[in-house]
Amino acid sequence: MDQNLFNLVRINSLQELLAPEFERPEELAAAARQKGGLLTAIFLVGWSVGGFLFGILGDRIGRTKTMMLTILIYSVFTGASGLARTWETYAATRFLTALGVGGEWAAGASLVAEVFPARSRPMALGLLQSFSTVGNMIAATVTTVLGDLDARWRWAYFVGAAPALLVVWIRRNLREPDAWLRARETATVGREMGRVTELFTDPSLRRKTIAATLMGAAGVGVLWGVAFFSPDLLDEELRRSGSATATGRAKSIVFFLQQAGGFLGMIAFAPLAERFGRRPTFHFFFAFAWASVLVFFWTVAGSGSAAFGRALLLGPVMGFFTLGIFSGYTVYFPELFPTRLRATGCGFCYNAARILAAGAPAALGSLGAALGGYAPAATVVTSVYVLGFVGTLLGPETRGAPLPEDAGTAAPGASGNSEGTR
Repeated sequence: MDQNLFNLVRINSLQELLAPEFERPEELAAAARQKGGLLTAIFLVGWSVGGFLFGILGDRIGRTKTMMLTILIYSVFTGASGLARTWETYAATRFLTALGVGGEWAAGASLVAEVFPARSRPMALGLLQSFSTVGNMIAATVTTVLGDLDARWRWAYFVGAAPALLVVWIRRNLREPDAWLRARETATVGREMGRVTELFTDPSLRRKTIAATLMGAAGVGVLWGVAFFSPDLLDEELRRSGSATATGRAKSIVFFLQQAGGFLGMIAFAPLAERFGRRPTFHFFFAFAWASVLVFFWTVAGSGSAAFGRALLLGPVMGFFTLGIFSGYTVYFPELFPTRLRATGCGFCYNAARILAAGAPAALGSLGAALGGYAPAATVVTSVYVLGFVGTLLGPETRGAPLPEDAGTAAPGASGNSEGTR
């Protein structure tokens, strides 16, 4: 929810913050588009930094403590984004929000992977990721209720501060996984908890790290560099056709449906991966995600007043594939790394991917200006899906395999997972 409130109010907020610098509406719109790409890139870099730092902390101090800290960070600075008076301040609050957003995923994915038995772990992880789209739909609901985002975009961020209340519940109800407690007890010199250099010095882990990073870069690059700009494309088309007063709700509705499609895609990934294997399922989603993005942008671009109807039909399909891939990351990445490095490895790969992909949103804005619109720019940026195919070929097939564990850390009968400890 917190991360996608920005996607829905990006143009509205930047046009207000940049308005004193421009007199002509077309110049203001172009500047807002360019700064929007830049701020999205800044957010992705902050997400990456947070993922690196808190991924290591997730292994060293524990999954639940890290989750509490990251939730507090992103909630507080989401609220602070609504107080920004300049685009520079806005960029700073978005970067700080991203630190918390980036840090939470690795701890949460590791925790769920370690407490569910092998037979239900993929579906549990897929369900975990699918609920990210519920947060995205809540963001769309918030902005729909607010209505006029040109006047009320700040209130969206104030609502986004609410997740801080989750910290109270987490502190009272969650404890550290048994697998993490055992790994901490048996850690030795050279095999410490969260020792990030092992991801590169161990040949097997190095190959997995490279594979996962390339796969993540493909999905993150297209989602944040292209697919999440679908509200901006719709906004542009509706304003051009004289329907500017309807853009706020139209964008929110289409974004909501895009996330609904993403929810179904994330739910679908896990059973498909269990039936056909992780690698074939990734190949399937990468291919159709690539096609769905191009069809959406080329069909909606230039359609004027028909843009809303076309986006309603194509948005859910694009969401199904572009977001469904992220369920695969949540299922697959924890299966690559031992307990002492699980949060570190997941955090590094998921967020190194964001560093590689951070140029995509800025590139979309610049290419859009150079090539004459979002559609031709999207055609160029979506080529990063090639990285996903390469990474999938490098990674191992993990279907049916237990979670990798350090020698001596698995409980009797656990078969490499916590089935025997709960």
